[in-house]
This record gives sequence, C-alpha cells and structure tokens, in this order.
Amino acid sequence: MDSHSQYAMQLVSASLVPMVLKAAIELGVLRLYGLAPVAKYFIRDQDGASLATLLNYCNDKVNTYSWYHLADAVLEGGIPFTKTYGMDVVEYLGKDTRCGEIFKNSMKEFNPILMKEILENYKGFEGVNTLVDVGGGDGTILNMIVSKYPTIKGINYDLASVIEKSPSYPGIEHIAGDMFVRIPKGDAIFMKVSD
Repeated sequence: MDSHSQYAMQLVSASLVPMVLKAAIELGVLRLYGLAPVAKYFIRDQDGASLATLLNYCNDKVNTYSWYHLADAVLEGGIPFTKTYGMDVVEYLGKDTRCGEIFKNSMKEFNPILMKEILENYKGFEGVNTLVDVGGGDGTILNMIVSKYPTIKGINYDLASVIEKSPSYPGIEHIAGDMFVRIPKGDAIFMKVSD
C-alpha cells in the first residue's frame, strides 16, 4: 500500500474522523449545513403530519408533465392538465391508482395541519346548524369541525366511489353525488381547494 492509501485509511478510521472534522471546522475548511426553519413543515409534527407528502404529490411526474402544455393552455385556452391527459384531475386520479394513492396520502397529512390552524383562528363555524363539506373525502375534515362544534349537523358530500369507503362519524351524514349537478342544502358550505 502506498503512503497516500495509508493516509486515506487513517483518515477514515473511527479514531481520526472526529478529530479531522473538528479541525476542518475550526480552520473554516468545512461548512456545516442544517435544516432551515421552513424545513419544520416537512418533518413530522407532534401529530405525525407533514407537508412532505403534499410536496411529493405536487412534484410527481404526472403533475410536472402538464407544465409542458402551459403555453398551449395560455394561447388556446384550457387547463394544462386536461390538455396533457385529456381529462380533469379528479377523473385522472380515479384512473391512475398510483397517483391517486399519492394524492390521498398527501391530503391525509395536509388536512390536519390546515384544519388545526383554521379551528384555532377561524370563528365562522359558530352558530352554524348544518354544514355541508363539498368534496369532503372520507369526512375527516368535517369530523374535526363537528368535534369542536358538536351542535353542527355535518353533511359530507362527495362522489359515490369516495363515500362508500368513508367511515361513520357521530353527527355526520355521508351523501353521494356530483357537486356539478346538485349540492345538499345547509347553513354553510365548506369547500377546500388543493390545486
């Protein structure tokens, strides 16, 4: 073994590495990097939620490919996603199981973060008797609202394929339908838009 190889082996030995790193830092040869404050949103919080799965969904190849049709959409009208896949996002997510799962998981983690802020700061649910959550998914968000405001009768309204898989919650009625055809009556409508 030549002297350079021996020296390299000494550097990687467990006893020398800490001393070499300390010396490099003290001499300003090595910079330490860490997470910026914004990174806290991408690490699981005390409730186990993070925005990492939403970032994963937003940067999935299915979404990024639609950017190639942005110029077409601007010049000709329309939506880049629809121009790319010939259908809207909701229809696509129903057909692409992999992307649909990524989206569903991103919402499961994003919704508690969003709703925690809303429920701590927004007082608009006070005095509401019937609240309709349009596109309410499995009813998780509406359950969070009704749990804080138990006098509210909740109506979780989504497509039949979603409602049939939704768990039951106290004070919430699941109704299947198409929001472009009809929306159940209530004192207030809650609708979260993610794109």
